Amino acid sequence: MDRRQFLQRATAGAMVLSLPDMPFLAKEMGMGVVVHSYGNRWNSKAGSSKYPGFTSAIDLLEHCHQIGSAGVQVVVKDWTADFAKNVRDKREKLGMYLEGSIGLPKKADEVAGFEQDVMRAKEAGAQVLRTVCSGGRRYEILHSAAAFADMKKNAMTSLTLAEPVLRRHKVKLAVENHKDWRSPELVGMLKQLNSEWVGATLDFGNNMALVEDSMEVVKNLAPYVMSTHVKDMGVEEYADGFLLSEVPLGKGVLDLPAMYALCRKHNPAVTFNLEMITRDPLEIPCLKPDYWSTFEGVPGGDLARMLRLARQQKSAGPLPRVSQLSPEARLAAEEQNILACLAYSPATSSLK
Repeated sequence: MDRRQFLQRATAGAMVLSLPDMPFLAKEMGMGVVVHSYGNRWNSKAGSSKYPGFTSAIDLLEHCHQIGSAGVQVVVKDWTADFAKNVRDKREKLGMYLEGSIGLPKKADEVAGFEQDVMRAKEAGAQVLRTVCSGGRRYEILHSAAAFADMKKNAMTSLTLAEPVLRRHKVKLAVENHKDWRSPELVGMLKQLNSEWVGATLDFGNNMALVEDSMEVVKNLAPYVMSTHVKDMGVEEYADGFLLSEVPLGKGVLDLPAMYALCRKHNPAVTFNLEMITRDPLEIPCLKPDYWSTFEGVPGGDLARMLRLARQQKSAGPLPRVSQLSPEARLAAEEQNILACLAYSPATSSLK
């Protein structure tokens, strides 16, 4: 171990030991970390000696093992056979699980590349691959019902192309509710596809951006859950709607114990993957007409409930903002947020 590695591990260890009940979720629930939790550190060019950038799945595995995480969910794209083997060897040595994050084929001539990524992920030890069907947030990238219909059609084409590959290699694909589908829409697509190899990555907080109650989202998607993105959310009013922000677990408005329990009820083997994104709050402009251009039949009560939540259960202080911080300070805030989440211990014995 060289000096930098020693200092890095010592620093991480000191941070872990400074947190109470650490790490409850990592040890008791086998929680992993989603690569997007390290959005500031992944391929970072900040040149930090304390928080050096991660450039590969192996870097992420090593660091997440140091802080007590049970596994990782990481992007798999164009891996070579040798790299997949190296990831597998590192994962097995550390005793961690691996999930992949993978892009879908958009047309038939992309299926071969998709299949190679699936094979490499499986070689590395992944049995579940998370994916998304859209390139952005629904209310930001789509501006008409026709555009949404096209997105849905394209998503079904991609999933239909992907399914035989998944069935052939016996790998599961978990589609995330990625601020694109309200949960009944995603359930409808999964029912239409009707494959044991395609289910859901259930994100606990994303659908608040679509003015959908998070517990209803979990109830709707839990029967299809293959993986999760665990997060807690803070809310705050602003002129055109509300602000939405990931906050350390237990500091937001979500009923995390009930969500965990529902997921486990439907899939006792489901993984819980932390997605704590350290960034400025997202603006959800639900009071602007264009926001609603792709929605049909959403009850007015859903909007009223979300605005009431933002007014009545707003955070004790302003939602966290990091864009004004130096790169080093953002990296530090990111690490502290992740450690705080892994230290979170819900006030219930039902999860133990």
